[in-house]
Amino acid sequence: KGLVLPPKVAPIQLIIVPILYTKTKEQVLKKGEELKKLCVDAGIRCEFDDTDNHNPGWKFNTYELKGVPLRLEVGPKDLEKGTATLVRRDDGKKIVAKFEDIPKVAKGLFVSIHDDMLNRARKVRDQRLRKVTTWKAFVQALKDKCMVMAPWCGEKAAEELIKKKSGEMGPETFDLGEDGTDEVCTMSGAAKSLCIPFQQDPMPSGTKCISCELGFPDREAKMWCLFGKSY
Repeated sequence: KGLVLPPKVAPIQLIIVPILYTKTKEQVLKKGEELKKLCVDAGIRCEFDDTDNHNPGWKFNTYELKGVPLRLEVGPKDLEKGTATLVRRDDGKKIVAKFEDIPKVAKGLFVSIHDDMLNRARKVRDQRLRKVTTWKAFVQALKDKCMVMAPWCGEKAAEELIKKKSGEMGPETFDLGEDGTDEVCTMSGAAKSLCIPFQQDPMPSGTKCISCELGFPDREAKMWCLFGKSY
């Protein structure tokens, strides 16, 4: 289905697509230009697609693929009502707004889209993150395609041992298609350190580095480190 871009980074935040018929074409195009100016003056990165070589449905699909956060549809019926329909890219919800309110409504939707996308991303991340203190749990988390928060002594040799031992699991291929597609992904066998979180949970006294179970000399864990496989 293409990109879904957060409004803050989208090159085009709002695309205006006119619904054109011969009798009302000029009026609709004029209103589209007025709405574009209204939005641009309000600081919105807005474009008006007034090309006539493709129908509205084709344009809808094109800008969805490009990830434009909001689409504004305006046609002859909208001119009669003084309203237009805004469509969110992230969830497809439609919002009807008066012409003069469109910049304000769009900016409010940008905030909602940003927050909703961030919350969904965090939820997926948290579902794929496990905190472990044993090698058995570490390996199982990797098999479940999760990132692993594990105690680490901070020594490079310990990380290399973790990478070597986890690499003995071999690469894995699994299905990524959540919508009936056949998209697949291959993960490398070796787990490596991804980052050391700035915000550290308390480390229980006496906690050993995860590598100690693999034959590494006994070391007290100094920090929680996030490990994961590459793909």
